Amino acid sequence: MGYIKIGTVINTHGLKGELKIRSSSDFDELRYQKGNTVYFYANGEYLPVKPISFRLHSGYSLVSFEGMQDINAVEQYKGCLVCIQDTDRHELDDGEYYADELIGMKAEDEEGHELGTVTAVEETSGAQNNIRIQRPDHSSALIPNVPEFVLEIDEENRIIVIHVEEGLL
Repeated sequence: MGYIKIGTVINTHGLKGELKIRSSSDFDELRYQKGNTVYFYANGEYLPVKPISFRLHSGYSLVSFEGMQDINAVEQYKGCLVCIQDTDRHELDDGEYYADELIGMKAEDEEGHELGTVTAVEETSGAQNNIRIQRPDHSSALIPNVPEFVLEIDEENRIIVIHVEEGLL
């Protein structure tokens, strides 16, 4: 069993134990439903916790957890990762991918020339994420994850086909 990061506790909110969480997930309403289990990763251990309330505020998730309705009970979790078990991940529609599924894929141009290996999917404050590719010469490149540049994702062969324009790499 593995764990997947869905956010980071960045602070407390108010006096009643709400935590302010910077999300790494597109499914916060699903993840923090009352009765679900998520995990705080702290001191090398995964602590199971159950959300009892969830709301969005100024771009952050504000979540309260069972048995932790006091600021003193939650302050210790500031900076912790919030995770789910990988078995709790739900299926995506065709053409949608979790970021960690892309990491390790080979990147090629349209002619099949190797561009490098995907090492990260980086969130931006803009409209799309970027795919970081480690180049054979050990440099790296950021490719906007948009259909104009990412032409195909071949899950079976673990290859991403990139349209390369002058100045992209």
